Amino acid sequence: MTRNRTHERPVRHARGRVRLTPWGKIALGTVAVLMAGTAGGGAYMYQRLNGNIESSALFSGTTGDAGVQKADEQGRFPINVLVIGTDARSSEANCKLGGACDHTAANADVQILVHLSADRTNITAMSVPRDTLTQMPGCENAETGQSVSERYGQINGSLVYGPGCSVAAIHQLTGITIDHFVMVDFAGVIAMSDATGGVDVCVTDDVYDNYSHLKLSKGSHTLKGEAALQFVRTRHGFGDGSDLGRTYGQHAFLSAAIRSMKDTGTLLNPTKLYGVADAATKALTVDEGLDSIPKLIDLATELNKVDTKRITFTTMQSAPAPTDPNRVVPTEAAQKLFATIIEDQSLSKGPNETSTPSPSTSKASPGRDFEVQVRNRGGADGRAGEMTALLADQGYDAETDASAGDLETRTSIIYGKGQVDQAQQLAADLKMPSSLLTKDTDTDTVTLVLGQDWTEGDTYPKSTKKDRQEALADSNARAATKSECVPVSTQNTVKYNGVSMTPAEAYAQATDKKDSAS
Repeated sequence: MTRNRTHERPVRHARGRVRLTPWGKIALGTVAVLMAGTAGGGAYMYQRLNGNIESSALFSGTTGDAGVQKADEQGRFPINVLVIGTDARSSEANCKLGGACDHTAANADVQILVHLSADRTNITAMSVPRDTLTQMPGCENAETGQSVSERYGQINGSLVYGPGCSVAAIHQLTGITIDHFVMVDFAGVIAMSDATGGVDVCVTDDVYDNYSHLKLSKGSHTLKGEAALQFVRTRHGFGDGSDLGRTYGQHAFLSAAIRSMKDTGTLLNPTKLYGVADAATKALTVDEGLDSIPKLIDLATELNKVDTKRITFTTMQSAPAPTDPNRVVPTEAAQKLFATIIEDQSLSKGPNETSTPSPSTSKASPGRDFEVQVRNRGGADGRAGEMTALLADQGYDAETDASAGDLETRTSIIYGKGQVDQAQQLAADLKMPSSLLTKDTDTDTVTLVLGQDWTEGDTYPKSTKKDRQEALADSNARAATKSECVPVSTQNTVKYNGVSMTPAEAYAQATDKKDSAS
């Protein structure tokens, strides 16, 4: 997919159909291979799959947008997709799968932000707990006419006003640009797990969660149908029994599903492949940027460039909310995780692969004979003067901006219209990643803003193993290649016959209940 060599682009607030990590990446890869394998003879399949697609607007916030994506030095863009699992009972099939059958309400059981790096070497999939309390944006759902003003509330409730409101809420919470969304409902999870032939999972102990109805004995199991849905919806059975425990099961399930698609030959079997693609396209609602098979193929091609070992699942770090111990708020560590994703830094084990801009290769190189303002917002005394002298020695027309201002966490280079090559040249000399370049149409001067992340040294500090560990601290990180048993809660997180007990104790007593995997 060829793009113009620009260094900013607004995300497409349109309709489409996507699918990334969760149950998303599986279907996208499926569709891509299916279309390649049926070229010239798959017109009926193409029309059938294309007709399955449903879409809605990417962004439905009443102010702002879903962010502006930035290119690296080679003109490549990262791709961020919000994957939403909805608990909506908006169809007869979904009503039969548990809970109150309410056709007017929908909350997000799953919120996973999937980041595909600009150089296509790694993927980070970050879960945002559904119980997160945050300042919510105002939204207006063009399809239903429902609207809501800004307020403080639980983030998964934004889905009531459409997936475009969930996009607005997650972007406002994290600051991460969102390019696409994909939404799947209860029935969709079942259809896709059946089409793939089941997913292998493992639990550390016997578990019975009478809320989701998941009942499994200790060890490994292959889950299909309703059992798969029970597994990804379980919260009282895993971890500490909270919504964070639910993410443990979701990450394990999705990792296993990705491995299964590659290991069982599904992608090479036309019959199996069509079944998965058909189930996937029927199950999903996406934004307008992915509302056709060709668009899905483009995205799938990019996703499939990433090796499984370079896919990292994480959970937004959180702490109990001061106003409600049963809800959570992001911690300071979460801000580090957000920043790492924004800066397109790899969280997979191995060397940091974040790109650093190279000097302009255009015929009319900007050289270094241009004005650079240096502004100190990092708190280190005399820092702007030091960097001004350094840049002057390198040939820049550097001046110190002595204006006062608030401290800023991250360093940045701000540039105006027609100054992208100059900003790139400066970033290359200072070894700054391209993610720190910001365009401002109201300025005509390149400005280096020194933040708290760079208070000493002549070049921008490299991301280290320590940085990666800090970003992943307390985030339940795991690689998609790892096959680990999900930890069953050891606390009294479930009730059986009105008595609080552990999931293992409930399993022992629930002899009249059929095991999910049997």
